[in-house]
Amino acid sequence: MNTTATTLTPLTTADAELLVATAARAAEAAGVTVSVTVLDAGGHLLAFRRDDRAVLISGETSTRKAYTALQLDAATADLVDLVKPDGPFHSLTTALDRPLLFIAGGLPVHRDGRLVGAIGVGGGAPDQDHSFATAALAELAR
Repeated sequence: MNTTATTLTPLTTADAELLVATAARAAEAAGVTVSVTVLDAGGHLLAFRRDDRAVLISGETSTRKAYTALQLDAATADLVDLVKPDGPFHSLTTALDRPLLFIAGGLPVHRDGRLVGAIGVGGGAPDQDHSFATAALAELAR
């Protein structure tokens, strides 16, 4: 029996720092102050940055967005309608000990088709936060 084991490279601290720096640069270029959180596949904090001028709650929202993207392996922007009162996941927002946040700005991070972590951006408008996170993922993929 011939089996080929593939080794998955986890999200590294260097990867996390690149994600944070890229998202922060994209936000700065847009004139928006944000917080950026990067979690590994186990939900552990790898990197965090809050702009000095960002609202304090942005630190919490960026972390919850990253956690939500990680737990559901989906962009938080794609989940917003699912938690509305008539949505199939309407009770999910309060179902766990650690609160999820269904606002755009959280993205899962994949490597070789497998989930290795997540990024969350908070502080701007939801569509801005999503675009900053997307820019960071594009840079990591280069």
